[in-house]
Amino acid sequence: MTRIQANLFLLFSGAIWGAGFVAQSTAMDAIGPMWFVGLRFAIAAVVAAPLALWEHRKATTPMPKSSLRNFVWIGLALFAGASTQQFGLLTTSVTNSGFLTGLYVVFVPVLTVLFLRKRPHWVIWPGAMMAFLGIFLLSGGTFAGLSTGDLLTIVCAVFWAIQMILVGIFASSTGRPMTLSMVQFAVCAILGCAFGAVFEPLDLAAIQNALPEILYAGFFSSGIGFICQVVAQRYTTAPQAAIFLSSEALFAALFGVLLLGETISAMGYVGCAIIFAAMLIVEIVPELTKPKAVAVG
Repeated sequence: MTRIQANLFLLFSGAIWGAGFVAQSTAMDAIGPMWFVGLRFAIAAVVAAPLALWEHRKATTPMPKSSLRNFVWIGLALFAGASTQQFGLLTTSVTNSGFLTGLYVVFVPVLTVLFLRKRPHWVIWPGAMMAFLGIFLLSGGTFAGLSTGDLLTIVCAVFWAIQMILVGIFASSTGRPMTLSMVQFAVCAILGCAFGAVFEPLDLAAIQNALPEILYAGFFSSGIGFICQVVAQRYTTAPQAAIFLSSEALFAALFGVLLLGETISAMGYVGCAIIFAAMLIVEIVPELTKPKAVAVG
């Protein structure tokens, strides 16, 4: 695979994930947030299962016994992020959700400083301030303008960040990305369906009405999108990968306008642009300023 083909794969992933916000939003016309999360990740777990089995058969060393417990913790963080995002979409737009969810790019290094005591790259602090300004403008120039859904989506971005930090801590020693994916998807499926069964009455007609969105979010957003990302990032640079994957927020806004007729103020567009710029510089600048290895010989 060439670098151009890899970058197109990443752009494809961004488009899939961006359209996923529309599916998540429209599904709740027929089904509750918890049932959507549970059923979506049940499908994703089924997609990941054969890949995890293939990965297990190829492994040359057994997986540590503690890994399953750690993968469950990662699944709990993913469930918290997916749930708050889904509830947020009840009262915020697809455009806002796409950009506010992307704040995990800024939150990851900030939380790493707070809890792991690791010094971040200097660009984190201007990036965090840019993100803060972008949220302020996206809310209409007053934090009172933030809806409950906007606030839940910001909380969702914090949980996404926690999930990514846990992946960084627990996954590197196992070399089992597909197994990790299957376990975390299964945790979300079990918890989502359990909470849905208790708090959200459901009938077969509701599932049928929301089935296209459930299938899209489960098979494409969580399944195909993840596989494309994993394959493509082997053939391109980290800065380029960041650019193309961050397009998720832009595609969410585009599909929100085209498919749902959403509108946003001029100030809101400026806020979106600043958030997007913060996401990019936090990912790209550290890579570009890494010391170059000096050849010996």
